[in-house]
Amino acid sequence: MIRPKLSLRRSAAVLGAAFLGLGAAVAIAAPASAHHPEIYGKYCKVEGSNNYEFQWTVGNSETIKAEVIRVEPGPVGDIKVGAEMNPRGGKPLTGTETRTAPSKGKLDKSLLVEAKWKRPDRILKEHRKVDARDMGKCKTPPTTPPTTPPATSTPTPEPTPSATPTPEPTPSTTPTPEPTPSTTPEPVEPVGTYESTCDELIITLENTTDAEISVVLTPNEGEAKTLTVAAGETGSVKFPAEEGLVVTPSGEGLTGEPIEYEQPENCGGGGGGELPLTGAAAGGIAAGAVLLLAAGVVLYIVARRRRVTFTA
Repeated sequence: MIRPKLSLRRSAAVLGAAFLGLGAAVAIAAPASAHHPEIYGKYCKVEGSNNYEFQWTVGNSETIKAEVIRVEPGPVGDIKVGAEMNPRGGKPLTGTETRTAPSKGKLDKSLLVEAKWKRPDRILKEHRKVDARDMGKCKTPPTTPPTTPPATSTPTPEPTPSATPTPEPTPSTTPTPEPTPSTTPEPVEPVGTYESTCDELIITLENTTDAEISVVLTPNEGEAKTLTVAAGETGSVKFPAEEGLVVTPSGEGLTGEPIEYEQPENCGGGGGGELPLTGAAAGGIAAGAVLLLAAGVVLYIVARRRRVTFTA
């Protein structure tokens, strides 16, 4: 009886597959990144008036499309409710508007945009409010009309061009929009993120202010919860997923807009009533994947060792 040598190449292939499977499991179980609209704005004052010209650009932080679901104080060009935000790196939404104020101190320089991202196992919503940058006075083209030579019957001889003609100055115009900055401006208000999974409605508050914020979150059914977040910190609360769930915030930190639970597509089951609990914890998914892959490796090695060959 001769025992064949164990093939290290095949064992390495099995182990490689195990690590690849583990990596995929961890990637699937990893938490979602912070989804947000990337808002950039600038404005200038029209000389001799109380008007201010604004230019806004709104991009997408994610590699999937998003939908604009709220714009305040109102729509601006392409930036409106129902507009589709291209994935990160694609063409952004843009818009220009004129705002009037008696002084710069009383001018509303902000724009709030809320967007929604749909992933197979979760739906995320986030709103951000950002101030536009002050660019000073607007540059306008000259108002002097061009001089037209009088019409004559006798053609005027053309002047001899000089050897080195002097170029005429180009009139100044409104500056060309600057390229989109690489860094998202800091929001001027706390950032609210709402995440609907198959099991929960998760409400997260990022406190960008320098004071503690406390918000009362009242569901249409069940007990209210209080979310208190220190300055510069982030906190969240969770509500069990249920069809028709609506949570209303009150107090400082979040607007009074009701937060509605929206069921993701890949939650299985389906016929009304309470939602089926089909999701598993991220740690459980990863641990199960490790155990299954380890068992496969052990069974493969045992089978190889027990294989024998008889010779005459």
